[in-house]
Amino acid sequence: MRELPPAAFLHDNLMHNLQTERFFKPVMINNMMAIGDGPIKTFALRGVKDNPPYMHDERLLTLEDTVEFFNLIDGTKLTPQEKKDLVEFLRAL
Repeated sequence: MRELPPAAFLHDNLMHNLQTERFFKPVMINNMMAIGDGPIKTFALRGVKDNPPYMHDERLLTLEDTVEFFNLIDGTKLTPQEKKDLVEFLRAL
């Protein structure tokens, strides 16, 4: 595998709405209604294996959890082998 240049952080530096509210019921916490996330900033992938937990709110403890989360959110229907391959790729960045 070829090495990435030092400046390649592998993110688009944009905000994306993953529409996670599709999967959560709104709940009242401290007199505030907790709902979906709304837009979140893309996190960098370079060195991602060294920075758990993942997501802006640290809800995903492993790269496997993260791949499964995005598989569900994006509806990509990755096979078990594709998920394993993707996790190995992320560990190599």
